Amino acid sequence: MDIRLIAWGRRVKRGGAPPPLWLFSDPARTPDLLAVVRALPPRLCGVVFRHDAAPERAALGAQLATLCRARRIALVVAGDARLAARLKAGVHLRGGRRAGVLLLPRHALVTASAHNLAQLRQAQKAGARIAFISPVFPTASHPGAPVLGGPGFRNLARRAGRANPFALGGINGASIRRLGKFCAGAGAIEALAAVAT
Repeated sequence: MDIRLIAWGRRVKRGGAPPPLWLFSDPARTPDLLAVVRALPPRLCGVVFRHDAAPERAALGAQLATLCRARRIALVVAGDARLAARLKAGVHLRGGRRAGVLLLPRHALVTASAHNLAQLRQAQKAGARIAFISPVFPTASHPGAPVLGGPGFRNLARRAGRANPFALGGINGASIRRLGKFCAGAGAIEALAAVAT
């Protein structure tokens, strides 16, 4: 686990706001997801559950939801509002797409990814409290993809409105410091998943 990223998260954490650090699950890079989540700092972290094609996805989701509740770690399910409702979790909208949000209870947390201004506006219309603006820096998730860099992130973050602008893509304790005051939080894989090794 990247201790500098955790320290940054503790500094930016505000009462009543969503957790500042989010683990994005990845079947290849977080194969033992439950072990990773057991090591996350409570109240400081959330999990975006993205194991879309995993066998027994619903059963893993149920175990994950129980663990997250016990450890006071927020949980959103990527792209599946029905599963999110069954797990009493929030939902993560890919590219800000609204599909299924109406299935959730009114208080459910909605997060969204946004790669450009159009997707950011979609996320805002869907009521997202967090907009994961990405990819900010080069990332193993999308090798060779164009990145926003600090200036591109800040440009979109200024336009986030009610959606808290969170950084995603190549985020660690060193890179997060280059984003300045517009960054309200961050999503990561390796920087938070290293606990499983």
